[in-house]
Amino acid sequence: MKYRFKPSETFWESFYNLPPNQKDSTRRAWQIFKQNPFDPRLRPHKIHRLSAYYGRTIYAVDIENDLRAVFYIEGDCVVTVDIGTHDIYKG
Repeated sequence: MKYRFKPSETFWESFYNLPPNQKDSTRRAWQIFKQNPFDPRLRPHKIHRLSAYYGRTIYAVDIENDLRAVFYIEGDCVVTVDIGTHDIYKG
């Protein structure tokens, strides 16, 4: 499926607060993510706690050690919700 991508304002705020090396890692991962958000190299996984909180299936992908991007799918649109450490899973 061909997806459209819509980053949330929270995602951009969190991204701009990352150190330069994590921004670079995110940009590299984005090249993979925009081709397929479920590419196994990004280790996509459901976040059950956030899914229950938001009432929709929420996924995360691994960018690097403790850096995750959180997103959901709405039709053909991938909405990136946030990026950060595991703390973003708390909702």
